Amino acid sequence: STDLTSTVGYDSIIQHLNDGRKNCKEFEDFLKERAIIEEKYGKELINLSKKKPCGQTELNTLKRSLDVFKQQIDNVGQGHIQLAQTLREEAKKMEDFREKQKLHRKKIELVMEAIHKNRNLQYKKTMEVKQTCLCGFMPMTCTHARRGTHLYFSSLSHFWQLFLKLAQTKSALEDSDRSYQQSVTTLEKIREEWQKEHIKACEFFETQECERINYFRNALWLHVNQLSQDCVRNDEKYEEIRRSLEMCSIEKDIDFFVNLRKTGSSAPAPVAYENYYNTQRNAAGVRSPVPAAISRRGPLPTPISAPGEPDYATVDGYSLI
Repeated sequence: STDLTSTVGYDSIIQHLNDGRKNCKEFEDFLKERAIIEEKYGKELINLSKKKPCGQTELNTLKRSLDVFKQQIDNVGQGHIQLAQTLREEAKKMEDFREKQKLHRKKIELVMEAIHKNRNLQYKKTMEVKQTCLCGFMPMTCTHARRGTHLYFSSLSHFWQLFLKLAQTKSALEDSDRSYQQSVTTLEKIREEWQKEHIKACEFFETQECERINYFRNALWLHVNQLSQDCVRNDEKYEEIRRSLEMCSIEKDIDFFVNLRKTGSSAPAPVAYENYYNTQRNAAGVRSPVPAAISRRGPLPTPISAPGEPDYATVDGYSLI
């Protein structure tokens, strides 16, 4: 700004640095939240692998594969818990870096605040002295000129009194002018000092901003690498499950089950027919390999009453429909 007392440029830099610090804090909070999620997810996976049954009645190779599956799920859960701890450590590093920059920047800001205050005070003082000179010299010169005209017609003693007063005023104005010149000189020295310190502060802030952007970028890169490495480790665990499944044999599992639960190797014999219907039975109890066909009677005829007979006929007290 062309205004010597303006801090608009400096304030803009400070605001940007504060925004950068806020962005670091947001990423730090993101890491902490992600750590909570990872830890919760890991614990849930471990509880799932330990408490939830998954093919517990399977046998042999498939059972081994399922055991490996549950064990590796448990390992994945442990990996997420370890990742949560790693994320917390990275968040703490980001916090330490952010606070370190804050402390270093605070020293520079205190210097700049002091020099801004000194500059503004000196500028105000210089302007006040300047205004005193202007207000004192111009009106008094005109007034004394008019009084000089009046003194021309006044008594000589009165004229000399005014002349002495004019000389005193002139001396006072000269003193004010010298004070004004000294104030301007002092202000110039302070301005030069402020400008030099301002440049140093800007260079320091620029260096800090470069460090912050570089650190932020590396932290984000590291975070992505950690997630990628975690995925690679998880894929290795899943590959272990795939290798175990490749060794799973349906035929072996079926044979294993048969051998484990088998009750014999001979089929049951056919059941022999024995005739209990005829009164004459073969004493030897002839066995017929082919069962005889059983004859069935036809359906009973529907009873019909003869002409002149009642609808129900009785025989020995029983009725036949």
